[in-house]
Parts: sequence; structure tokens; C-alpha cells
Amino acid sequence: MSEPQEYTRSGYWYPDGGNISTVDVLNMLRRYRAAETAMRARTRASMGMNETDLMALRFLLREQRAGRIVRPIDIAKMLDISTASTTTLIDRLEKGGHVRREPHPTDRRAGVVVPTVSSDEEVRATLGAMHRRMLALVDELSDDERAVVTRFLAGMTAAIEEASDLDQELRDAIRDEKDTGPAR
Repeated sequence: MSEPQEYTRSGYWYPDGGNISTVDVLNMLRRYRAAETAMRARTRASMGMNETDLMALRFLLREQRAGRIVRPIDIAKMLDISTASTTTLIDRLEKGGHVRREPHPTDRRAGVVVPTVSSDEEVRATLGAMHRRMLALVDELSDDERAVVTRFLAGMTAAIEEASDLDQELRDAIRDEKDTGPAR
């Protein structure tokens, strides 16, 4: 006996077997995002950091591995925060032993921010096993499968970014209407 068609379309009831539906894919993506959010919260808690601190540290580690120098203004631009907020953030990371300030190698007027060795080791210890499991999973995919997954994730990212742009346009229009009154 098969289930009524309205249940399978609604996304509230998943029959045994059959093809994976659009709702199944989106629910799995939602589950992944929830798992990633929980992992990030655990990482922040174990390292005593907030989300912005962790983003800055990951940026610093990535730039260091690429051999690039990072100035405070680079952190401000990447995080889209003020220079004053960046100073506070760097102070907090420095106090926690995650970064140190050093003179710029070629510009005496500027300084750079460098992640500490212990911070790099802490991130690797905290996230290393998970990253190895993720890499192993991707390595199991064929080139065609990786292409499909990459196209899907790029499309989902674009859909979310487009929604974000539209949300900003709506907020701007509402703000303008409040400032100037309704258009006539």
C-alpha cells in the first residue's frame, strides 16, 4: 500500500525507499549546517573565543600558511569591522595568547599580527580529526561527483547571498521610506 501523494510532496512524511527528494536534500543540508554550527560553538567554547575571534584566527592562520603578512587593517576589511573594533579584537586575542603584534618587515610605521605557534597547534588539535574525516570523505568521491557537489554548493551559496542582497535592499528601502516618508 503506497502513501498518499500529498505526504511525499509536503516534506513531512518520508516513505521507505524510493528516490531522494528535493526536500530530503535540503533537510540534509540543514542537518549539516546545524552540525557545523554546533561544532563551531564547541570550538569557540574550548578555545575561549567568540565567533569573530575564531574567524580572525582562521584568517591569520590561512594567510600565514600562504606566506602573506597581515596588518590590522586586513583583519578589519576581512571581518568588515571598524579599526577600533579590530584593535579590541587583537587585544583580546593577544591577551589569550593566540596572536602577537610584530613590526612590519618593510614599513617601520606599520605593524603586523601573527598567530602564535600554540594557537596553531590548538586549532589543529581541536579540528584536525574532523578535517581528516572530511578530507577522506571527499577523497572517496569521483571527479564527477565532486563536480556535482561543488556546483550544488556554489548554487546554494549564490541563492543565500542573493537573498542576503535582497534583504539588504528591502532594509534600505524601509529605512529610506522612514526617513523621507512614503513615495507619491
